[in-house]
Amino acid sequence: MSEPGTTQEAVTRVWREESARLVGALTRLTRDLSLAEDLAQDALVAALQQWPESGVPDNPAAWLMLTARRRAVDHFRRNDTLRRRTTELGHALQRDLAREEAEMSDLDALVDQIDDDVLRLIFLTCHPVLAPGSRAALTLRLVGGLTVPEIARAFLTKDATVGQRISRAKRTLEGQSFELPVGPEREQRLDDVMGVLYLIFNEGYTATAGDDWARPDLCAEAIRVTRMLAGLGGLAGREPEIDGLLSLMELQASRLHARTDAEGRPVLLDEQDRSRWDELMIRRGLAALDRAMAAVADGRTAGPYLVQAQIAACHARAARAEETDWRAIAQWYDVLSGLGDNPVVEVNRAVAHGRAHGPEEGLAVLADVAGHRSLVASHLVPAVRGDLLARAGRYAEAADAFERAAALTGNEAERAVLAARAEHARAGRSAR
Repeated sequence: MSEPGTTQEAVTRVWREESARLVGALTRLTRDLSLAEDLAQDALVAALQQWPESGVPDNPAAWLMLTARRRAVDHFRRNDTLRRRTTELGHALQRDLAREEAEMSDLDALVDQIDDDVLRLIFLTCHPVLAPGSRAALTLRLVGGLTVPEIARAFLTKDATVGQRISRAKRTLEGQSFELPVGPEREQRLDDVMGVLYLIFNEGYTATAGDDWARPDLCAEAIRVTRMLAGLGGLAGREPEIDGLLSLMELQASRLHARTDAEGRPVLLDEQDRSRWDELMIRRGLAALDRAMAAVADGRTAGPYLVQAQIAACHARAARAEETDWRAIAQWYDVLSGLGDNPVVEVNRAVAHGRAHGPEEGLAVLADVAGHRSLVASHLVPAVRGDLLARAGRYAEAADAFERAAALTGNEAERAVLAARAEHARAGRSAR
């Protein structure tokens, strides 16, 4: 018999690590996403009930899969309205069940199929028919293994709201193909997948609302799922943008511990204690960047995530803020600007040019994008304008810009930083 607390921790860990494989495989077998999740949840409940008495099995992932497939067989046997499906799927499930009962320890033999199932599930949860918020919630639920309350806490919303969003998303996906897309559709869907993962990461890295400057757990989940995507057999080594995205996340997340002080107040990049940056994550990020660049040298195309990873690497390689190669960063932002029309990129490009070539150059870049309709209600333009004006010694104008930015942000910690910078500017000095 196992200790209840220890067993529950084991179940939680296994569920977080294996739920995507479990739900993916069950969705392939049943062609029903909601049913697959229900069956997986049944297996989880069975583990919570049985493992405290019987102990954690040697191969807990196989135990969960076997239990879930037994539940699937029982479901199809009970459901008279699905008799035809019972004949088609029930027999196949029973054959799989018999084989797995005989070879339960040989889960490694199923790795290729399992990887395909996870990849299918990731593409399904990031389906273009869903809104970005629904894709993010469903991906965290089914691929990340997070509970509804965990997702609600991450996005500062109500459990019921997240639950409804996930339920609607699953209903929308009814009848959608579970097969992997090919050709141009695959490329488009992969862009959607990476976009959702980066959305999740960014919400963790700089929260758009609430009291906290960042939510590291959300960053960790985005990185974990991206690592899973990068390591899957169907994509590994073939898509430099996946490694580029992973590198970008790792390099940015390496700074998380240094982004707040002992009281939880935000610390801006130039003022961070770089000895607190996570060296292991930096090494991982740079290794992923090297893999991506090797793929580009082999004929693959570099995309925006890879270019952003190069920018993050410039910061990571600088032992001190004053050693940052801002000219290289400005050049990379010029490359990024040429890859698409993105006003946020232009705002960041203004920062880079301001640091590399002087604040007036940065203000010129910013002027070209300041009126973009997507930025009218955003704090980004006045915040960057305030920084550039302060660096130019135009303190009164800088204070006005910082005050406007503080009024526009929805994040309390960021509002406090901007208000403090406005005070510094009013006093006739830069905050840096």
